[in-house]
Amino acid sequence: MTQFSLSSDIALPTKLTSLLTDMGFTAFTPIQEQSLPAMINGKDILAQAQTGSGKTLAFAIGLLLKINPRYFGVQALVMCPTRELADQVSKEIRKVARFLENIKVLSLCGGMPFGPQIGSLEHGAHIVVGTPGRLMEHLRKGTLKLNALSTLVLDEADRMLDMGFVDSIREVVELTPSNRQTLLFSATYGDTIEALSSEFQNKPISIQIEVQEDLKPNIEQFFIRSENPAKCETLLATLQHFDPRQVIVFCNTKIECQNVADWLSEHKVAAQAIHGDLEQKQRDQVLVRFSNQSSCVLVATDVAARGIDVKEVDLVVNYDTTRDTDVHTHRIGRTGRAGASGIAVNLVTSKDDYKIRDIETRFAMKANYVELDAIDTSYRLVPNKATIAFDAGRKNKLRPGDILGALTAGIGLDKSQVGKIDIFDYQAYVSVDGKEAKRVVKELEDKKIKGRHIRARILR
Repeated sequence: MTQFSLSSDIALPTKLTSLLTDMGFTAFTPIQEQSLPAMINGKDILAQAQTGSGKTLAFAIGLLLKINPRYFGVQALVMCPTRELADQVSKEIRKVARFLENIKVLSLCGGMPFGPQIGSLEHGAHIVVGTPGRLMEHLRKGTLKLNALSTLVLDEADRMLDMGFVDSIREVVELTPSNRQTLLFSATYGDTIEALSSEFQNKPISIQIEVQEDLKPNIEQFFIRSENPAKCETLLATLQHFDPRQVIVFCNTKIECQNVADWLSEHKVAAQAIHGDLEQKQRDQVLVRFSNQSSCVLVATDVAARGIDVKEVDLVVNYDTTRDTDVHTHRIGRTGRAGASGIAVNLVTSKDDYKIRDIETRFAMKANYVELDAIDTSYRLVPNKATIAFDAGRKNKLRPGDILGALTAGIGLDKSQVGKIDIFDYQAYVSVDGKEAKRVVKELEDKKIKGRHIRARILR
């Protein structure tokens, strides 16, 4: 196969470089530039790289170059700490895999029905992306076999260790061939990561990417005094003061998370909660609505927020402060992404003074306190967009182009009125101009998509 390269050290198949060009890539990022040559040569990698550095594309290319499309056994496994991250990684790999024919990427995560996953495995998969718990379930039942595995990826390894997955990781790794290639990616380095690497990797090449200036978060932090009984009112006044469009609010417990979201909804703020008690379909819908801007406020626990990749967040509020400054750093890092500016607000009680001191020390700053105006009863925070859900998805051969065509050529929407399109296995979602949503759903009742009627409804 004729090969050429986007870099003097990285020779890629022509079809792959053409695909990357079509996807808008003009050059590799530092993590891609430094890790790909070693990956292609079969070396183990221990890489430290921040969110947004391009690590997913790096290991996607690395593992895909080793796939034999004609063999429908699991040849690559990517382990992720959360369902949301696993879903993002699966989508990224599928995009890049288009330079090959008939590559099957399967996501195995908890919260999804077990039976359909078994059926998908029986039909064969080249690449599996999953969370440790669900992967172990399949391995114990014998429905997932890793005897032909050539590449193992541990993505966001530090978060998996924080979440207590080390034993599950160890059990999975013990069931993989000893001659596999192991790629370990982590946002931080420490003794635990070094120990994990020494246990699972063979003479890994260590790569540490310095924070790029254009990716450094530009976040201004503010502090607001509020005792617990008045916190919801303080939160509402905070939203009124900073007038954001997309907000993530962090709470320490699932119950608090749901209570805050419900209270905001009652006060004319388009808010939704995401936490561990939601079913996977509910989680998907909450994240879709927030990421496509048909919901304004996402109230989240730390565990549920891991893996969320929404770039247009202009305000983060720590409704409950955390005693762990690393967690605090991860929280506020949800805003100010990729060089954009962001604001983080901390609602602090009289018991939080020691946490404030830790934050001041970590960020070499002095806490900047804000006084809020009284709540204006006319204040509203509602989206301009709405999400329409379709009862069909990837497994039904539904594609983004089918939905776009149905809305534009089919019922006359302008392309500018159609936003983000998300396709899941059996559901699809599209963001549209909020004023058009009811008309769209009504007119779709009489329209066929791919030759058949597909039920559509507005998510509320």
